[in-house]
Amino acid sequence: MKSALVVVDVQNDFCDGGALPVKGGQKTVPVLNKYIELFKAAGLPVYFTRDWHPQRTVHFKEYGGVWPQHCVQGTRGAEFHTELKVAPDAKVITKGDDPDKDSYSGFDGKDPQGRKFAQALKEEGVDHIYVGGLAADYCVKATALDGLKGRFRVTVLLDAVKGVDVKEGDSERAIDEMIEKGAGTTTIDEVELV
Repeated sequence: MKSALVVVDVQNDFCDGGALPVKGGQKTVPVLNKYIELFKAAGLPVYFTRDWHPQRTVHFKEYGGVWPQHCVQGTRGAEFHTELKVAPDAKVITKGDDPDKDSYSGFDGKDPQGRKFAQALKEEGVDHIYVGGLAADYCVKATALDGLKGRFRVTVLLDAVKGVDVKEGDSERAIDEMIEKGAGTTTIDEVELV
């Protein structure tokens, strides 16, 4: 069994200047790039999740959701941040494309072959995921918790996540919850790929 890196939703709309910016969201990019290099050098898989919403979805305020329109399919806002090292053959997991669901977790998504994320990981022999990206208190948290429910080992990359913090302290509470449910934590200076 082996480890994989999961880079969650580092898309233009979640970075400064985007439709739903996470304050300082793009500051995760240089650190995530270091993790990407580390995993690739070790011959380990790297997955990138993305929100890929249709124009009309229950996720958006105008259709009963809580969020402004963001990461709409085919728009610049839905593209990965330009400085994020996403290879042309990157393993992309698409979520949020069902107009009737919110889909915060990467485990709600599918790969280009139509496999659910958990299935894709298991078929690649992955039993441990390292999770970073945006936002700590929503999609990172949901992905980490679903990973734990799916019996994966989960490590949260503390130096490569940022949160929305709709309420002050949401990100800290999210990290506490992930740890409480069984996730480990690390940083680029301490990471040991196990």
